[in-house]
Amino acid sequence: MHSSISLGAGKWLMKTIITAVIAAVTLAGCLPMALFAGAGDPYRNYKQHLGVYVAHDRVNTFCLTPKLRLAIWEFEGHFGKRIVMNSGFRDPFYNGSVNGAENSYHMKCMAADFFIPGVPKNQLIAFARRLDVVGGLGCYPGQRFIHIDVRDRPAGRRGPITFGGC
Repeated sequence: MHSSISLGAGKWLMKTIITAVIAAVTLAGCLPMALFAGAGDPYRNYKQHLGVYVAHDRVNTFCLTPKLRLAIWEFEGHFGKRIVMNSGFRDPFYNGSVNGAENSYHMKCMAADFFIPGVPKNQLIAFARRLDVVGGLGCYPGQRFIHIDVRDRPAGRRGPITFGGC
C-alpha cells in the first residue's frame, strides 16, 4: 500500500513539474514584450477623452453623433488601430478661434479630424472615399489628419463632397 501512495505522489509531482515548465516557457515569451511595452506604443503621447485618443487637451469628444461614431469604428475596424482625434465637437467660440467654417459640421457633432498612427494619410483618404457614411471629406495638404463628416450626400452622388485639397 505504501508503494501505491508513492506512485500517486510521483505522478502528481511529475504533472506539477510539467505544468510549471510549460507555464515558464509560455510566460518567458511574454517577458520581452512586458519589458519594452510602451517603447513602441504609438499612443503613449496621447490622452483619452471618453474612450477616444486625442491629439491635445482642446479636443472635445463628448458630442459625436451615432452616425459619426459608426464612421470612426469603420476606420478603426478596417485598419485594426485606434484613431487619434485632432478636432471633434466645437462650440461657436472655439470654432471661430480656429478659423472654422461658419456653418461647420463640427458645431453639429457631425465631424471629426483625425489620423491613425502608422497608417499613411493616402490610405485613410482612399478608405473614406469608399465609405457610404462619409458625406464630406477634407484632406488638408501639409497636415497629418483628414476631416470626415456625416452630412447627407446630395441625391445621386456616389462619393463624399471633397474639399481642403482632396
